Amino acid sequence: MNSNPEPVHDSVVDGTGLSIVVAGGGTAGHIEPALAVADAIVALAPGVRVTALGTPKGLEGKLVPARGYQLELIPPAPMPRAVGADLVKTPVRLDRAVRAARKVLAKVDADVVVGFGGYVALPAYLAARAHVSKDRKIPVLIHEANASAGLANKVGARFAEQVMAAVPDCGIPGAQVVGMPVRQAIADLDRAALRMRAREFFGLDPQAPTILVFGGSQGAQRINEAVSGAAGALGAAGIGVLHAHGATNAIDPVSPTGAPAYVAVPYLDRMDLAYAAADLVICRSGAMTVAEVTAAGLPAVYVPLPHGNGEQRLNALPVVQAGAARLVDDADLTVDYIAREIRALVQDPAALAAMSAAGTDVGHRQAAQTVAAAALALAAQHRNTAAGRRR
Repeated sequence: MNSNPEPVHDSVVDGTGLSIVVAGGGTAGHIEPALAVADAIVALAPGVRVTALGTPKGLEGKLVPARGYQLELIPPAPMPRAVGADLVKTPVRLDRAVRAARKVLAKVDADVVVGFGGYVALPAYLAARAHVSKDRKIPVLIHEANASAGLANKVGARFAEQVMAAVPDCGIPGAQVVGMPVRQAIADLDRAALRMRAREFFGLDPQAPTILVFGGSQGAQRINEAVSGAAGALGAAGIGVLHAHGATNAIDPVSPTGAPAYVAVPYLDRMDLAYAAADLVICRSGAMTVAEVTAAGLPAVYVPLPHGNGEQRLNALPVVQAGAARLVDDADLTVDYIAREIRALVQDPAALAAMSAAGTDVGHRQAAQTVAAAALALAAQHRNTAAGRRR
């Protein structure tokens, strides 16, 4: 594994002729860092060609075109977590996905694959490792977002030219810790400057302390029930709420007459304004969420998913240990907890300011640029090597 690729030379800094494929599909946790890096690549080298690799089942079908990137789809090849009928089908599915990925890499004349894990990543890594043409293979750069690396990235790391990670000790030896790539709009967010505009955008009280609540694109039932159930206590204390409850969920918050607005929406398209409008956030602790909230300088109360391999708790721990957030078990997030503990925290400006300041020491606002620069260096190196072979 080469952790120090050659730098991008001035002759290729505009990216002309270079082709980079970002592979991160399925969930927003894989897609958003891929798109953040894509944005940074184009900003650093405007002439580069960036292609996103995804599957028909993921959110990338909506998110990637909206950001202006070419999307190429391959069949999904999920890796079963248990022995069963799906395990028997895995080799066939994976072979089909790898073949499709190889065609895409050849079609766009890829110079590097930048992978972020998930269903689409492993086929992309294996396709890059294979001979796409007679004279070259394609270098692989991996970014691991979670505190506990997924299977795709663990396999890909065995032959990747470079591996980067959001946090230390992710389970991939030798990974360079660079932080989580986040959108520039979040990394550069000036919450104070946008506060009034953001409050007006969502119809929130311009002066009341405000809580932002969300549970991912599908919402989170425990968070929804606890916060909406405490609407009366929060409203009576003069606290406003912006609550994204998920498209398939419904909540019925009841606030006292004259209380600050409790704004409930299925989904938030403008997370930058949502962060700017808030004084505190209550949410799950997916790796992307923790990175964005920390980059935005928001105090947080994280409620990790109660199932899975515990990675959400691990994602939040560094921020919690730094004093920038609190951690609450899913079972402990009750109406009473919101009415008592959260209300007291939101009404303590000094505590919120201390949490916000603590977050500046654990954030990595330039992670996207770091990954993008490494990708461009590998792409330029690969393109120059291939040109030398043809001479």
